[in-house]
Amino acid sequence: MLQPFLEEGVPLPGLAREHGIPLRTARRWVKQYRSTGLAGLIRAPRSNQGCRRMPPELHDLIEGLALRRPRPSIAAITRRVSTITQGHGWPTPSYGTVYAIVRKLDPALVTLAHEGSKAYRERFDLLYRRETSRPNEIWQADHTPLDIWVLDDRGQPARPWLTVILDDYSRVVAAYRVSLQVPSALQTALTLREAIWRKSDPRWHVCGIPDTFYTDHGSDFTSEHLEQVAADIKMGLVFSGVGRPRGRGRIERFFETVNQLCLSALPGYIAPGARQPTPRLTLRELETRLGEFFLAEYHQRVHGETGARPQERWEAGGFLPRLPDSLEQLDLLLLTVAKARRVQQDGIRFEGFRYLDLTLAAYVGEDVTIRYDPRDLAEIRVYYQDRFLCRAVCQELAGQTISLKDVERARTQRRRQVQAGLSARSQIVETLLAEAPTPDQPPTTPPSPTAPRLKRYRNE
Repeated sequence: MLQPFLEEGVPLPGLAREHGIPLRTARRWVKQYRSTGLAGLIRAPRSNQGCRRMPPELHDLIEGLALRRPRPSIAAITRRVSTITQGHGWPTPSYGTVYAIVRKLDPALVTLAHEGSKAYRERFDLLYRRETSRPNEIWQADHTPLDIWVLDDRGQPARPWLTVILDDYSRVVAAYRVSLQVPSALQTALTLREAIWRKSDPRWHVCGIPDTFYTDHGSDFTSEHLEQVAADIKMGLVFSGVGRPRGRGRIERFFETVNQLCLSALPGYIAPGARQPTPRLTLRELETRLGEFFLAEYHQRVHGETGARPQERWEAGGFLPRLPDSLEQLDLLLLTVAKARRVQQDGIRFEGFRYLDLTLAAYVGEDVTIRYDPRDLAEIRVYYQDRFLCRAVCQELAGQTISLKDVERARTQRRRQVQAGLSARSQIVETLLAEAPTPDQPPTTPPSPTAPRLKRYRNE
């Protein structure tokens, strides 16, 4: 505004009157313009901008009250501050002033004060995001309850669990397991066994021993036996911190993908905010649907982060997985508690069944260790001094698959039947004993059906 007028020699007082600017201000502007140019006309910010005219103690008091638990309202803080300022002679801040001070608090400080250190770590801790360079470098494992209801063996609704092992580089599913039982070390070991060994489905090529097996710090993952097996097959174990599942966002995102793209289209899906649905799928049918989703859809669709199909990314570059020497060596991953048994003349007895094999003839009277797959008790694996001997077969179960859960259920059902019979007989005994006379009491005879006697008075 000033430049064209200054260059044309227009008097400054007249220019100031025309635009309603004080003459002193106009002169200051001209001085600043001639010394530093247009940059000198930019209004500098106040040196005390953002500072309030109140004692520092009052400012700290407002912030301290806002950080207390439970979180107080702005109105409550204002009322509390007003009572304190009267005793110290401080100016009483308005509601807007208190609101402005509380609003400028550091969000990290507010989260730590009101929600605790765990919430603070999840939101504000600095993260290290690792990147793998090849398949089978890191495998992640985790469990989750699925958002779907299925029918159990008795036809009752039940919510299943999903155990998944995911390759960190390709995001391909190395193995999965669906169960109605709460995740355990055994479930983890069986899933890892399936992940390492070759698959029967020709579409599923993922196998091999990973360099690192990364899990959370759950008891099902921190088994001593799993640590021993990991040492034997040269697989590193890495656990996230206790209560700090950091760096596991990829497998958590995978669970969301399963919910959104697979479960949401199945009957029995638990939609957010909806009523409990009616289940129609069995556990086996759900397992089949999940397997088809993983192999036919998830493995074949381009991943949003890697930009490649998981199956193709895992197979790229002629990768050769590292495999165990034999399936018997891999069977040590069955995290069943080792059972000590002695070989009898008629074989090995376990869970009420008898197991035989010709190899056991040379070990009658010897103590052995057996391991078994709880999904199928038709055979057990026998070890002698940590050396695999044979697979002993139960002739009663040959040709059929019976699980330990089935055996326990049959046992429980039989026990209930026996208990019901015992209770019925005990009730009969108690009833008869209550009706029978005691040895000191003569048997009572029912009154004879004679005519009732007249009531007689006492003085008669």
